[in-house]
Amino acid sequence: MKNLFIISIIILSVIACNKTEFSPEGPIDIRVRNLSDVTFNEVTVNTSDTLGNIGLGNIGPGNESGYFRFEKAYPKAEITAKVNGQIFSTGTVNYNGMTYIGQAKITYEVWISDFNNKKLEISKCIPDAGLD
Repeated sequence: MKNLFIISIIILSVIACNKTEFSPEGPIDIRVRNLSDVTFNEVTVNTSDTLGNIGLGNIGPGNESGYFRFEKAYPKAEITAKVNGQIFSTGTVNYNGMTYIGQAKITYEVWISDFNNKKLEISKCIPDAGLD
């Protein structure tokens, strides 16, 4: 009877354990660094075609946003910002065949590659640290 009680406690303990909220894909904390000499206003990031845009606010020249949590991310993302009232963008990203980054803190370094065509470009995707 004592053994049955101990086995029951062990089984209940295993069943009651919570699953971790992390998966191999994420979550991931992302920030954007503005490498240009103008302010990026109303910055949004879309890391996957199904998750939608997340607003990061305004980022001054040479500055960076705070970290924001995303479900998953890839080395490229769709980033938009208003510059002098006009929308600039990296353009849409085809995520097919891309490998997700995984659980980490990263920084997308972004600059204006073509002012006339309102084109942003990700210069680098920098891994900053492991996820807390």
